[in-house]
Amino acid sequence: MGDEQYPKFEEALQREVPVSIRPNPKKCSYPIEGTSIPWAPSGLYLNHRPTFTFDPLFHAGCYYVQEASSMFVEQVLQAYVKEPVVMLDLCAAPGGKSTLSRSVLPEGSMLVANEVMRNRSQILAENLIKWGYPDVIVTNNDPADFTELPPLFDVILTDVPCSGEGMFRKDEVAIEEWSVDNVDVCWQRQRRILNDIWPTLKPGGLLIYSTCTFNREENEDNVAWIAKELGADILEVPVDDAWGITGNLIGADFPVYRFLPHRTKGEGLFLAVLRKRRFTDDKPSFYEEENAVLRSKTRKTKKGKDTKGRPQPLSVPKEVKGWLVGYEDYQVEMKDAIAVAFPQKHASVHTLLQEQLKVIHSGITLGEVKGKDFIPHHSLAMSMARKEDAFPQAELSYEQAIAYLRKEGLVLDASVPRGYVLVTYKQVPLGFVKNIGNRANNLYPQEWRIRSGYLPEEIRTLV
Repeated sequence: MGDEQYPKFEEALQREVPVSIRPNPKKCSYPIEGTSIPWAPSGLYLNHRPTFTFDPLFHAGCYYVQEASSMFVEQVLQAYVKEPVVMLDLCAAPGGKSTLSRSVLPEGSMLVANEVMRNRSQILAENLIKWGYPDVIVTNNDPADFTELPPLFDVILTDVPCSGEGMFRKDEVAIEEWSVDNVDVCWQRQRRILNDIWPTLKPGGLLIYSTCTFNREENEDNVAWIAKELGADILEVPVDDAWGITGNLIGADFPVYRFLPHRTKGEGLFLAVLRKRRFTDDKPSFYEEENAVLRSKTRKTKKGKDTKGRPQPLSVPKEVKGWLVGYEDYQVEMKDAIAVAFPQKHASVHTLLQEQLKVIHSGITLGEVKGKDFIPHHSLAMSMARKEDAFPQAELSYEQAIAYLRKEGLVLDASVPRGYVLVTYKQVPLGFVKNIGNRANNLYPQEWRIRSGYLPEEIRTLV
């Protein structure tokens, strides 16, 4: 960085990390005090840090706590994605860029969000379920597992594992684990990941490459390698000089976007955008041909399958037809005792990914058959495709909302009908209960509950 820039950079690493959030445009209609993030109009810097754990609207998917620099992905997608696409977020946990991407992508798009670490993939699924979009698939796979797929994706975001220099300000472990040797390990691992995933990107498709580190080996050098070895053109993203984004630091003439904490209000981020080159032997119809083969294969498998002596699958309960807006636009099927709905438009891709990958969540989980009951699922409560009048609703006070999120029992007003009820806080859905009169059985997911048994002395909520 030179003698002039480096001392400013080092001093900035000692400052407090700015707090930023991104409201869910489909769920949050409340005004929020904050300052707009220049490169992400949907995001806000906050003047104070709310007590997020004890804010029911946070658990309802009304907003996402996301670092400001990483919201630059919004600029990329708005600049280059104008029509519905199938997008893969390869290293997606905990879900900041995934929730942002799905909010920004054109209507009719589909997002596949993947995480290789099992525990982190569960957190990713939780955050995407809360965000509420139905055309999402969450997978738990190594990048190498994608290699055998055909070119399915119009856009791939690779926020690759890195040496974490951009996290020094808020993570002491990142400082302790850093070494020159680790940088060497990281840039080589990043190239292996890119090699594994490259065949699944359509010719002409976009690769968004990003890290949360500063060094050239993991950044500019890797971008140059992608362009030369894999075959891609490096694209420019429109930016305003006032944003303070730093460009290429190695003297090369290709555009990259680096967020340095002494110049931009955010954490460290590096990003570049590349378009996969088309070659003369490319078949533009390959994707459609693959879908046709897949559909034929699926039909033959179902027709020729010997089901003699096997238990017949449960039929989809009739009541679910009244639970979704545009029910006919979904493929609804039973997986054991669980009913799942997925948009028909992307059904063939959904089927292929289920065959090739470990899918841990897709579409909308509608409910589960238990004995004579069909219990609505929390995914349905969070979904923006749920019909508003599908279930009776009960508004909760703040204290009741926190009790619900701790998975404690509730007592609802006597006017609330018995049966399955959608509970809300500030008119935003929190989840389901089964009201049996003298109490309401709590159906909030056990693994998502607030584990803290006390309330802080000062509670600062967003709204």
